[in-house]
Amino acid sequence: MPSFTRYQWTVLAAAWLGWGFDVFDGLLFNYVAPNAVPTLLGLTLGSPEAKAATLFWTGALTSLFLIGWAVGGVIFGPISDRFGRRRTLMITMVLYAVGTACCALVTDMWQLVACRIVASLGIGGEWAAGAAMVAEVVDDEHRVEAGALLYTAAPFGLFLATGVNALIAGNFMSTDPETSWRFVLLFGLLPAAVAFFVRLFVKEPERWVQTAQAVSAPAPRIRELFSPVFWPRTRSALLMTFIALLTWWSCNAFIPVVSATLGQAAAAASGLDKAATSALVESWKTIATTSFNLGGLIGTLLTIPVAKRLGRRPMFAIYFGVSALALMATFGLDLPEETRLYAYFFIGLSVFGVFGSFTYYLPELYPTRLRATGAGFCYNIGRIVAAAGPYVVGSVAAAGAGSPAVILNALFAVAFVPLAGLLFIPLVVETRGQTLPD
Repeated sequence: MPSFTRYQWTVLAAAWLGWGFDVFDGLLFNYVAPNAVPTLLGLTLGSPEAKAATLFWTGALTSLFLIGWAVGGVIFGPISDRFGRRRTLMITMVLYAVGTACCALVTDMWQLVACRIVASLGIGGEWAAGAAMVAEVVDDEHRVEAGALLYTAAPFGLFLATGVNALIAGNFMSTDPETSWRFVLLFGLLPAAVAFFVRLFVKEPERWVQTAQAVSAPAPRIRELFSPVFWPRTRSALLMTFIALLTWWSCNAFIPVVSATLGQAAAAASGLDKAATSALVESWKTIATTSFNLGGLIGTLLTIPVAKRLGRRPMFAIYFGVSALALMATFGLDLPEETRLYAYFFIGLSVFGVFGSFTYYLPELYPTRLRATGAGFCYNIGRIVAAAGPYVVGSVAAAGAGSPAVILNALFAVAFVPLAGLLFIPLVVETRGQTLPD
C-alpha cells in the first residue's frame, strides 16, 4: 500500500468519488435503454421494432453524449487551470448529477437528448480537474499508484450502476419495466452530495496555487498544445486516447443491449412469460457487466507494475494487443451465449484496464499551468472520434433487426481498432522515471 499522508488520501478519495460517480452517471442510461427507448417511442418492449430502435438510439445517444463529453473536457480544462481544481470539480459534479436525474422526467426522445448533453458537459470537465489535482498533491515516487487507484473508481461506478439497475429494474420493479428506468436514473443525483464533501475537506494543490500567483504566468491556451515544444507529447496522448476510447465505447456501450438481446432470445426459446423474461434479461446484464467491470478493475491495477517496470510505451502495446485478442475471441468464437457473457472479463481486463494509465500518463506530459488543459483536451477530444464507433455499430446492428449474429459480427470488427493502435506505439513519448514538470 502506498505511503500517502492523511490529506493525500483525502484528496485521492474526493477525486476517486468524483470520477466513480462520473462513470456511474455517464453509463447509467445504457442499462435502462432497452426499456426507456421503446417506452418513449411508444413501442412494445421486446418487439423487433423496439430492439432495432434501441440499438439505433443507444448508438446515436452515446455518440452525442461523447461529443458533449469532449466539449466539456475542452471547456473545463482551461477553467481548472485558471480558477482551480477544487472549484471545477464541484461545479462539474453538480452539473452531471442534475443532468442525469432530469433524464428520469423526460417525456420524449429530444428532451432525453438535451438532458444527456447537459450531463455530458459536466462529466467531460470532471476528469481533468480530478486527475490534475491528484498528480499535483502526491509525490513523484507514488504518482503511478495514485493515478491507477484513481481510475479504479471507474469499475466502482459501473458496479454501482449494475447494482442499482439490478435492484430497481431486476427486483423491486421487474414487473413494470416501462416505469422502472425512471427510478434508476433518479439515482444520478448521488454525486451532488459528494460535491459538498469536496467543498468541506479539499483545498487547492500547492503547485497550482504557486503557479496561479505568479504574475508572469500566462493564461493557458489550447493552441499551446500544438506548439513545437508540446506537439510530440500531444500527439502521443491523442493517438493513445483515440484508440482506447474508440475501442471502449464501441463495445462497452452495447453490453446491456447485447445481454438483453441474447437473454430475450433464450427466454423465447424456453417459452418464458413476461416477468420471467425480464428477470432473465436483467440477470444476464448483471453477469456481463460484472465480468467486464471486474476485469477492468484488475486490468487497471496491473498498469502499475507494467508501467513502472517496463515503461509506458510497452504497456500500451501489451494492452492493445490483448484487447484485440479478447474481442476476437469473445465475439468470433462459437461459444455458448452465457459463456460469452463471462468472456467480457477479458475485454474488461484489456479494453477497460488500459484507462488506468491515463490518470497518471497525461498529467506527466504537461507543466502545472497547462496540465488540466492538456490532459483534459487530449483525454476528451478523442471522444469526438470515438463517437463514430457506437453510431456505426448501433446502425449496423439495427439494420439487422436486432439479430444476435449481426450484433456479434459488428463487435468482432471492433478488434481491428486496437490492432491499428499497435502501429502508433513508436510515437509514444516515454515518461517513465521522470519528475512531474512544473
